[in-house]
Order: sequence, then C-alpha cells, then structure tokens
Amino acid sequence: MLTAILLFIVAGIAEIGGGYLIWLWLRENSSPWYGVWGGFILILYGIVPTLQNFPAFGRVYAAYGGVFVVLSILWGWWVDKNTPDVYDFVGPAICVLGVSVILWAPR
Repeated sequence: MLTAILLFIVAGIAEIGGGYLIWLWLRENSSPWYGVWGGFILILYGIVPTLQNFPAFGRVYAAYGGVFVVLSILWGWWVDKNTPDVYDFVGPAICVLGVSVILWAPR
C-alpha cells in the first residue's frame, strides 16, 4: 500500500510540475526551456502509473485522479500561495474516500 501511495504522489508531482512549467512558458512568458522541461516531465508522468501493481488501468487512473486533486490543492497553496478555503479541503477529502473505495473495496 505504501508503494502505491508513493507512486501516486510521484505521478502527481510530475503531472502538476510538468504542467506548471508549460503554464509558465505559455502564460507567463517564461523561457521556452520551461516548456521543454515541462514536456519531458509529463512524459515521465505517463510512465510512473504503469509501475503500479494494480491490474486494471481504469482503476489505477481513477484512483490517481483523487490523489491528483489533493496534490493540486497543495501545489496551489505552497507554490502559487493561494490559501485554500474550507471547500478546498472538503472536496479532496471526498476524493480520497472515493479513491479508497475504488482501490481497496472487497471484490
């Protein structure tokens, strides 16, 4: 379980970080190298979820979606300095509950 969580976190940081670099390049007029590095990181993001031990692609990506929501709120808070409100905490908590059901419900 710890490996699964760690892989989800690594994938999330890669997706958000790569997307953020591309955002900076295209929206904030940063160097094109931001876009190059962002694209490279996004390729790595595409690889990381394949390292999961769960057999079903759809479940892995559905579960990852919940983790992505949590990490996106944290990224916005720490990197963009956008202070979350109560709904920014409630929404991800609901997502994490959904992820838990998707991955670990008895079948």
